[in-house]
Amino acid sequence: MKKILWFKFGGLEHKILNVVLLVFIAAVGCVLAVSANKSKRLAKIVGTTRVEQQAAIQERSTDTLMKSIEASLTKTNALQAYIADDMFADIKSDVMTLQSLTKGIFENSDMLGESEFELPDPSRAGEYSAQALHEEGIDPESSKLLKIAANMRDPMIAMCSNADYMYNCYIGLADGTFYLVDPHPENKYDENGDLITISVRQKPWYTGAVEAGGLYFSGVIQDTYLNTPCVTCSAPVYANGQLIGVVAIDMFLESIEEYVNESTQNGGFICIVSDQGQVIFAPKDNPLFEVELYEHSDDLRISENTELAEFIKTALTKQTGLQEVNVSGSSYYMAGSPMETVGWAVVSIVDKEATELPAKELIGEYDAINAKASSEYADSTKKLDRQTIFFIVLILLMGILISQLVARRIVKPIEAMTDEIIEGTKSGKQFEMKKVYKTGDEIEVLAQAFDDLSKRAKKYISDITAITAEKERISTELSLATQIQYAMLPHIFPPYPERHEFDIYATMEPAREVGGDFYDFFLIDEDHLCMVMADVSGKGIPAALFMMISKTILQSCAMLGISVSEILEKTNEAICSNNQVEMFVTVWLGGLEISTGTLTAAIAGHEYPVIKRAGGKFEILKDKHGFVVGGLEGSKYKEYQIHLSPGDKLFVYTDGVPEATDANEDMFGIERMLSALNKDPEASPEQILKNVRSAVSAFVKDAEQFDDLTMLCAEFNGSDKN
Repeated sequence: MKKILWFKFGGLEHKILNVVLLVFIAAVGCVLAVSANKSKRLAKIVGTTRVEQQAAIQERSTDTLMKSIEASLTKTNALQAYIADDMFADIKSDVMTLQSLTKGIFENSDMLGESEFELPDPSRAGEYSAQALHEEGIDPESSKLLKIAANMRDPMIAMCSNADYMYNCYIGLADGTFYLVDPHPENKYDENGDLITISVRQKPWYTGAVEAGGLYFSGVIQDTYLNTPCVTCSAPVYANGQLIGVVAIDMFLESIEEYVNESTQNGGFICIVSDQGQVIFAPKDNPLFEVELYEHSDDLRISENTELAEFIKTALTKQTGLQEVNVSGSSYYMAGSPMETVGWAVVSIVDKEATELPAKELIGEYDAINAKASSEYADSTKKLDRQTIFFIVLILLMGILISQLVARRIVKPIEAMTDEIIEGTKSGKQFEMKKVYKTGDEIEVLAQAFDDLSKRAKKYISDITAITAEKERISTELSLATQIQYAMLPHIFPPYPERHEFDIYATMEPAREVGGDFYDFFLIDEDHLCMVMADVSGKGIPAALFMMISKTILQSCAMLGISVSEILEKTNEAICSNNQVEMFVTVWLGGLEISTGTLTAAIAGHEYPVIKRAGGKFEILKDKHGFVVGGLEGSKYKEYQIHLSPGDKLFVYTDGVPEATDANEDMFGIERMLSALNKDPEASPEQILKNVRSAVSAFVKDAEQFDDLTMLCAEFNGSDKN
């Protein structure tokens, strides 16, 4: 379509001009009346359709977007909680290991004796070293506890050296002395060169652990010597019924702060709330929360904003799903998930206004296109009217018949467009550009505008559908990983129906889709049965992969026919040789000589086994512990022997059984486990495991499973020879 001076060639104006030149003005007048009526009808329909399409676009896009946000934000928040919680799972595991080692040293102090300790040596700055400190007025030389704690020097230095996140570890002793490993002995002296004292028993990490009676995570506090914000994980140590002190590890916050700050995008962010309702981590420029030290931070659970307070309370105990919360006059979509390790919660927050922008932008773009097309059509119609009236006066009646024919050609695409728009409004059918609309004038421009808008709306809905499908694919892959891990463990019972000398049964219930615990049993030859119970550090997919590797290596070493201690040593050597992720596994390993009933076993940092003699009850067997497999190269393991008589039973398990936690964070414990075992001690191994599992379920009730639950029970029936 070309425009020369005031005339358009190839458009409506040109067509009307051709008609007027060929027909009489009376016919043009009739055609003009018909065209005017059709134009008014189209304008009315277009206006009505515009309003209806705006409402349909707003409703459909908002509904689709909300479903996508709810699914995406809820699942993403759960994954973020899992990732954040995993950062604290390592420090929890290391603190519990440090607690166990310290307890063992004090309980066996008669055999280990006392060791020399050293004061901080500034010349060793930059290397990990053990340092003795004390409260004001305390003489460290007279501290027997400090001299026994000095036996922890090498394990504590090894733990700090082998963990990327661990800057220090220490033991605050009950007599006011302090045994610390870190790389900064130089900051333990003041400007006068005097040793700086530390109020050990008044520190929050000490008092909090003693009051909790178990594992304790502080809020954000200042490190004593570096004045750097950190979170401290601590646990009390009791030996022979007496409080010896508190072990602790500081976790500095740079990595978590970076993780939280990177979450700020598209009007959303995440924050981490402590079990006291205090915001511990949040992006610096977030519009809602200010992060302060725990003694100055507000408890959101008792906030004047009751809506926010109830949301925070729920997020600390379970996943909240997507909720709309009003804060300071603005609405936000929030989703929260608890962090099981520390009892905190990860909260994902998105500004509601930001989520509505795509729909508003789509409607705005639609309005702009529609307004432009309507304006062009209205301008063209006005010019057409003026030119038509002018030519009616000149041409008279000559163009009546021809004007009607040409007018019908003009009205036909308008009628077709009107009908298709009405049909699309009712059925949702997409508007498509057709040959009838290709008139080379404003009608074609308007039709093309409708076609472009319809395609964009369809693509927008298709993109949202594709995002939802991707989330479902990830869930399917996690389910497949669970099936693969289950297939790796012996799960067909009875496993050896032709063997009557023994009966064995085992179960493994992961806390998440996949777990790090595993059990195994297999015949090395016709007279030797190997049994394994193991627990990999960490949880989730990394622990499951490490579990499969550890199980394969351990079974391969066992099939060499070597002793149980040599099996553990070779397995430790294989894992340590390429343990870049610095994970480890606790193991109880036993080899039963079927013909004699002799059980030879060794343990690598695992739970004590439980033995039941024929006619008796289940009792804990406190055997000698070795270091965890994969924790330290060159570790040696001691083996011991137990003679099993017909009717004797063996029960081994992972820490998920005694450490099963109820809603009040109380643990199931060894005593309850023994009670469950002795409920029916003469039952079959399968029934014994069911009794224990039922007791755990009755104890934890509706509380979420904290750790993998893995158990194995074997009964020795005796052979013909014995």
